Amino acid sequence: MKRRQLIQLGASTGLGLSIAGVPLELLAQGRKGGTINVLVQPEPPGLMMGIVQNGPTQLISGNINEGLLRYDDKLNPQPQLATSWAMSKDGKTYTFKLKPGVKWHDGKPFTSADVVFSVDVFLRKTHARLRGNLEAVEAIKAIDPLTVEFTLKYPFGPFLGMFENGTMPMVPKHLYEGTDFATNPANATPIGTGPFKFKEWAKGSYILLEANPAYHVAGVPLVDKVYYHVIPDAAARAAAFESGKVDIVPGGGVEYFDVQRLAKLPGVAVSTKGWEFFSPHSWLWINNRKAPMNNVKFRQALMHAIDREAMAKIAWYGFAKPATGPFNSSIKFASADVPKYPKDIAKAKKLLEEAGYKGETIRLLPLPYGESWQRQAEMVRQGLTQAGIKVELVATDVAGWGQRLNEWDYDLAFTYLYQYGDPALGVARNYTSQNIAKGSPFNNVEGYVNSRVDALFAAGARATDPDSRQKAYLEVQKLLVEEVPVAWLHEINFPTLYRSKVQNPISSGIGLNDSMGRASLA
Repeated sequence: MKRRQLIQLGASTGLGLSIAGVPLELLAQGRKGGTINVLVQPEPPGLMMGIVQNGPTQLISGNINEGLLRYDDKLNPQPQLATSWAMSKDGKTYTFKLKPGVKWHDGKPFTSADVVFSVDVFLRKTHARLRGNLEAVEAIKAIDPLTVEFTLKYPFGPFLGMFENGTMPMVPKHLYEGTDFATNPANATPIGTGPFKFKEWAKGSYILLEANPAYHVAGVPLVDKVYYHVIPDAAARAAAFESGKVDIVPGGGVEYFDVQRLAKLPGVAVSTKGWEFFSPHSWLWINNRKAPMNNVKFRQALMHAIDREAMAKIAWYGFAKPATGPFNSSIKFASADVPKYPKDIAKAKKLLEEAGYKGETIRLLPLPYGESWQRQAEMVRQGLTQAGIKVELVATDVAGWGQRLNEWDYDLAFTYLYQYGDPALGVARNYTSQNIAKGSPFNNVEGYVNSRVDALFAAGARATDPDSRQKAYLEVQKLLVEEVPVAWLHEINFPTLYRSKVQNPISSGIGLNDSMGRASLA
């Protein structure tokens, strides 16, 4: 390839005090051994991350399976299975050099053929979120056993943000080629290249991973075993941590009032790091298809009726901050230069009058994920009632919540979604008209249609220079906040509780999902 722009060199470049995310002092000591115990809730439906990408699956299998790249807390790409990568001058060809000597857990070599199969065959079929992003990819080619070339149909600005293990996990071609991916027996005993190997799953009790002695990073992993304990009851999970049965509580593992209490125990630390890539963002889906929600002044009234500051303090115990719009402040191109909606009941009432609201009952669907969400739902109901909106809370379980959203059977509904570090990867899906389709609670569920928004998101995705992307995304943020297709609530922090004897538990922008190999015990 001529006139290539080098993007990233190998793992030794510019890492300073660490190598591959491992502090030098830990590497100097070698593996320290021992066992780390982690909570997982709920129990994952499966561990084959190419098929299942929910949170519990990624928490565990992200330490079994790897992607070509890792990401630091600034979302800069770092080497993992790829040692370097380069982009052509026109932004349409990317070439990755793979790390030599990497082996699957069954001893077979990892090669470029696995990359081509994983992305172009397996994940195109099984991974709905990635499949949408792969629309930009024309072809994937193995140049030699350690070189892979991606050719794009058009420049795609966030392309290098697609390679973390939950988005693009590598899958062993020799186990899956020519099989029914969904029923392959290997799904029950996942094989990856990561620092830990799957050992045992006692349903309803625990999942055990053991150290991979042939891992491709010297001195990693630093512990021998990781147990993931399944404890359905929230109070029992808090008690398990307090008693010392578990060492790590991932974000969302216990109620927020317990986070505050447990964080004060001796020998306990708390961190909100490791969520930079996901950037959890909460809002109310507003069903734009039906009156009165199809009136922009009604939607603006909703925003002025909600006290997001109070909700952050009371429902989230300070582990959230009010969202200013569709972009989480931690992702690329986020801007606070957008219209503001402070709580203002008088203004909400005026907007409702201008919208012609006649007292229709509005169904509000809470998210059945624990006490903080229930408190938040009650506070939203109170605010809307103060403004003169008649509200009916519709209680349901997780399955019922998903079914109602899948079928658009709601008026207002709570949700939170991940934004994956870049607006083209995790934001556009919720507002572009091509993503209006029944059957998913995570696309354009509100039914919002605006051709200018579609065009701006497309421009932001296809531009390669940051200035052009920034311009497009600033305009789209201002437009969306003005039109309020959904009612944005909070940027949520999911604090991780851990015993201070656990060293370096979070070493990337996806946190515990790929960091256990770099963790050690003091």
